[in-house]
Amino acid sequence: MSSAGDSHPLWPEDPARRTLLILFLLASALYWISLYIYVPTLPTYVRSRTESLSLVGVVLAQYGLWQTIVRVPIGIGADWWGRRKPFILAGFLLSAIGALVLGSAASVEGLILGRAITGLAAATWVPLVAAFSTLFPPEKAIQATAALSFAGTGGRLLATSITGSLNTLGGYSLAFFLAAGAAGLAALALGPTRPANSPSKRPSARGIGVLVTRADVLLPSILAAALQYVTWASSFGFIPVLAEELGATDVTQSILVSLYIGVSLAGNLGTTTLLSHVGVRTLTSASFLLTAVGVGAAALAPSLPLIHLAQVCIGLSHGIAYPLLMGLTIRDVADGDRTVAMGLHQAIYAAGMFAGPALSGYLAGVVGIQPMFGLTALACLLPLVLGHRWLSGRPAQVE
Repeated sequence: MSSAGDSHPLWPEDPARRTLLILFLLASALYWISLYIYVPTLPTYVRSRTESLSLVGVVLAQYGLWQTIVRVPIGIGADWWGRRKPFILAGFLLSAIGALVLGSAASVEGLILGRAITGLAAATWVPLVAAFSTLFPPEKAIQATAALSFAGTGGRLLATSITGSLNTLGGYSLAFFLAAGAAGLAALALGPTRPANSPSKRPSARGIGVLVTRADVLLPSILAAALQYVTWASSFGFIPVLAEELGATDVTQSILVSLYIGVSLAGNLGTTTLLSHVGVRTLTSASFLLTAVGVGAAALAPSLPLIHLAQVCIGLSHGIAYPLLMGLTIRDVADGDRTVAMGLHQAIYAAGMFAGPALSGYLAGVVGIQPMFGLTALACLLPLVLGHRWLSGRPAQVE
């Protein structure tokens, strides 16, 4: 992809390489649009099919469950084959199919199936990140993941900002149909590209076991799982439901999720700059503290203004910590193992995406939504302490 003398700047001078980066970023944005354009009102859409908060949680949890199941096998398969693009395109197709199933579902069972398919589609993020990161040297891993996360977050911001208006214009189903179209455009964007293949690497149980036991791979993944648990229990889970109970319309719910994603985008942009000033440990600890504050605000909210504040806090913390932890996972991993390492990272954090809505839905059904948020805020203190202690023995900054 580059000459031996290429200094691998984040924005290369070589036109062909620059075009490839642009197409990857465009495809990433469209891919996340396809997965998120219906998300702001998905919890209330599901609730229109059932009054059980536990069942709402079960439907929402399918997204994380199936990512947990397939992300490591996809990483292994991509590294074994030495080709990542077919897995990426298959994920785009599944995103379209899942959206159509969700939009046409007449029962909770249909919603469970559709959300499960979109969970399979979301596993495409594994080879997409790995393929993009190979365009940069290892020391630029965090900057590369931040750039790709920025494109994806921008797509999510655009998508969620129009959900409420789409519902007003054509009902819930319109957003699902547009999601399928966005997935098709993502496939068209990457279709003509020829990204470099990695050397085929036959999987070995020992090699995978070594990755699983590496602290620099495992611990950032566990912290990311905790972060995703909170996000999917709150911002993408039961904050929209609570907001509806406090009087929010579909448009307001859309604004709330867009607010979360907008400040998350700001966090993505600020991660690289903040790293050079305060370092990994401080950023990670501050992110979990800010998450606890945000969820605590939702627990105490008597009206919508405090819900808006909660979304700002949770979104900013996620925007900073997400690319940071993802980049840490693959920074010191050899290129031939990066897809597996990223698959492991995303499978572990997807467990948080599954457990977040599933467990919080059960708890909300037992104690109520706001008491559940209070318990979740307290739980944020555990990963804060874990991350601080682990990172105390690592370099203060990541260049």
